[in-house]
Amino acid sequence: MTVLAIDQGTSGTKALVVDPVDGVVAVAEVPVTPVYLPGGGVEQDPEQLLASVLEAGRQALSRAGGRTVQVVALANQGETVLAWDRRTGRPLSQAIVWQDRRSEPLCTALADDKAWVAERTGLVLDPYFSAPKMAWLRQHVTRDGVVTTTDTWLVQQLTGAFVTDAATASRSLLLDIDSVAWDPELTALFGLDGEELPRIVDCDEIVGTTTAFGGVLPVAGLVVDQQAALLAEGCLTPSTAKCTYGTGAFLLANTGDKALRSTSGLTSSVAWRARGATPYCVDGQVYTAASAVRWLQDLGFVDNAADLDRTAASDPQGVLFVPALAGLAAPWWRPDATAALTGMTLSTRREHLVLAVLQGIAAQVAELAALVAADFGAPLTRLRADGGLTRSRVLMQAQADLAQLPVDVYPSQHATALGAAALGRLAIEPELTLEQAVPAWTPGTTFEPLWSEDRAQDHRARWRAAVDATLPQEEPHD
Repeated sequence: MTVLAIDQGTSGTKALVVDPVDGVVAVAEVPVTPVYLPGGGVEQDPEQLLASVLEAGRQALSRAGGRTVQVVALANQGETVLAWDRRTGRPLSQAIVWQDRRSEPLCTALADDKAWVAERTGLVLDPYFSAPKMAWLRQHVTRDGVVTTTDTWLVQQLTGAFVTDAATASRSLLLDIDSVAWDPELTALFGLDGEELPRIVDCDEIVGTTTAFGGVLPVAGLVVDQQAALLAEGCLTPSTAKCTYGTGAFLLANTGDKALRSTSGLTSSVAWRARGATPYCVDGQVYTAASAVRWLQDLGFVDNAADLDRTAASDPQGVLFVPALAGLAAPWWRPDATAALTGMTLSTRREHLVLAVLQGIAAQVAELAALVAADFGAPLTRLRADGGLTRSRVLMQAQADLAQLPVDVYPSQHATALGAAALGRLAIEPELTLEQAVPAWTPGTTFEPLWSEDRAQDHRARWRAAVDATLPQEEPHD
């Protein structure tokens, strides 16, 4: 069964036509434009998001040589939210992007409840997740309509259904992670009691039909983006892990059929809900990866991402970078953190800064891998990697060196869309198993550690000291 798989992301929307025999037969990408505001605001135009989904999907179909598709699948950003009119579908606000930090005061005010929230949801009380941004919209923008994640609005535009998938719902801070159901105590905590919340559906469930791409096509395969990539990369058993290097970098590890409560500051979520099973995953986040590279471009240090490896020095000459351009997530959870370049002298050149930025991203991912190992009680043995920045051999080698792990690079730049495509196939092929829906793959490249363990540990210790030195001092609570 051929699938039109759409990955609606932070900086663009990608659409693939995926055939189970021939693989990816067409690709289209349409950029979208986040707007970065003073005070930590990050917004997108909802109409631009919808237009990008429609345009990318139609372009992919036109490039597929007349091939007929049987289902449309959709992966989404996860924690980006908006208010909209339930009756007309009209947006009532901008989309508040997962990177937005303006709900930090709300989270601070709820600090006494953070342990209870973590136990109930598997998540950390932080502006990254959906509920604080939903509450911020209600307090500062509008009380009208409904407030949901963007996937619910996009699906409503396509099908008329009012739904979200179990994986996306688990990123909201409103879900009891064990029962996979909306929790009225959590909605009350965020001042969202009385809100109409979408029906939670399985990731392999047909939620409606659409005529947006020609003919009448079922819509299924709804899933949050990072979990889609986890699935595509075949992380189907506990302790298998991947990291996606996109706008941010996101490391996820499968934890099986129990929601692990991290003791290391990581978060737990539903990986996907399909074929009657609900596996979970633990994850950690680097908020700025490709967005840090775009920052380098804006400063004129590189012309584009393809220029990274040509520009980067072979040694950073003592320069370290803390990639906190949008705050720090696990294990610090400091939205007030800011980025830092340290160790510079008059001999520092742009090539040293470029390498330091790449090593800074890799260092934070290496810390996340160590935290996953601490939660599992055993080290990871390999790390699978996908996303646009895996094209940088310098970054991938730094990742292998600093994490002291072999890094297997996924051979496609489309892991998220391919994960959604697998779930879409499951929806329309009842006899298919999850393992059969996920194609086997071999790494495009494997990067083995070249550094000694002592050198890696020394670099990471100096990098952690740089993080500690740049963190704002927290004011004591009364």
